[in-house]
Amino acid sequence: MELAEFKKYEDEVIRLRRDFHMHPELGFEENRTSGIVRDYLNDLGIETRVMAKTGVVGEINNGGNKRIAIRADMDALPINEENDVPYRSIYPGKMHACGHDAHTAMLLVTAKILSRMEFEGNIRFIFQPAEEGLNGARKMVEEGAIDGVDSIFGLHVWANLPSGNIAISSGPVLANVDLFRVVIEGKGGHGASPHETMDPIVASSYIISSLQSIVSRNVDPMKSAVITVGKINGGTAFNIIPEEVEFEGTVRTFDEDVHNLIENRIKELIDNEARAFGAKGKIEYRHLNYATVNDERLAIIGRKVAVRIMNVVEQEPDMGGEDFSEYARIIPGLFAFLGTRNEGKGIIYPHHNPRFNVDESALIYGVAFEVNMAIELLKN
Repeated sequence: MELAEFKKYEDEVIRLRRDFHMHPELGFEENRTSGIVRDYLNDLGIETRVMAKTGVVGEINNGGNKRIAIRADMDALPINEENDVPYRSIYPGKMHACGHDAHTAMLLVTAKILSRMEFEGNIRFIFQPAEEGLNGARKMVEEGAIDGVDSIFGLHVWANLPSGNIAISSGPVLANVDLFRVVIEGKGGHGASPHETMDPIVASSYIISSLQSIVSRNVDPMKSAVITVGKINGGTAFNIIPEEVEFEGTVRTFDEDVHNLIENRIKELIDNEARAFGAKGKIEYRHLNYATVNDERLAIIGRKVAVRIMNVVEQEPDMGGEDFSEYARIIPGLFAFLGTRNEGKGIIYPHHNPRFNVDESALIYGVAFEVNMAIELLKN
C-alpha cells in the first residue's frame, strides 16, 4: 500500500495518541490504556487476552503456517510534563516522555487496517506494559506472548532523527543495561576528628573515580562500554562524618564478554578499595536488559519496505536499552526507529525530558511501515 492510502487514518492515530498522552500510566498500572486497547481490538473483531497484569495480546488468524508479531509498549514515566499543549498530561508527576503513547496509537490503527485486508497468515499484536525499567517484555514472554510466533518487529519514535526518516540496521542497535547499587560502610564521627573515624565519603570518592579506569584500562578500545554513577547519598550535616554512603550507577555494553568482564571488575574493585580504606563494601548488581540485536534478514526486508514510504538511514548502535531484546533473543526480531524530530515546530527535546514531544505528522508513516512490513513478512 502506498502512503497516500493511509492518509485517511491520520486524524485517528493523532487522536488516539493525544488521548493516551493526556492519561499517562506507569508500568503495570496501565489499566485505562489496556482497557481502551482491548475495546478497540474487540470492536474490530480481534480476539484479545490479558497478560502480564496489564498487557494485551490480540490476533488475526487467517490460516496458513506463518505467524508474525508486532509489538508496542504502553507505559509512561514518573516525570512532570512541562509542555504547553492542549493534550498535556492531566496527572502531575506522570508523562509520556518516551513516545509509548505514539507506539500504542500506531499499532491500534495498524491493527484496524490489517483487519480489513485479505491475506494468508496470522498476525499477533502485542501491547506490552512496563518497558521503563521493569522488563514487562520478560513477563509477556513467560506468559506465552510469542509462543508459536516466527518473527517479531517493533517501532520506536526517535527524537534525534528528523521526521520523514526511519533508521533500520542489522546487528546490535541498543545495549545491555545493568544496574549496580553500592553501600560503603565506615565509622562515623565528628568532622573535626577524622582520625577517629573511617570516612565512607572519602572511600566512595576514590571508588567512583576508579570505576572509570575499568573501561579505559580493561576494555578493548575497539569495543564500546559505559560506566556511569548517577546517584549518591551520604551524610546528614556539614560537620558529621556519616556511617555509610550509598551510590548507584549503570553499565552499558554490547559484547557479552565485555559485559561479564566489567561486572566482575566492578565487584573486585568495590571489595578491594573499600578494604584498603578500612571500610566494607556491599554491592547489588542486576542485569536489567539484554542488548537488542536485529536479525539481518528482517533488516533487509524492513529496508525494502520502508524505502517505498520514506527515507531510510542506518541506525548507529545506541547505549540506550530496550526490553524488546527479550523477544529478539528467542525469535528473529527487528527494532526500527521512526524519526519524529521537527526543529521548525520546536520538537527538539530528547527522550525522558519534561518537554519531550513528537511530530505527529510522522505517525502515519509509522502505520504505513507496520502494515506493509507485516504483509511482506507473511509473504517471505
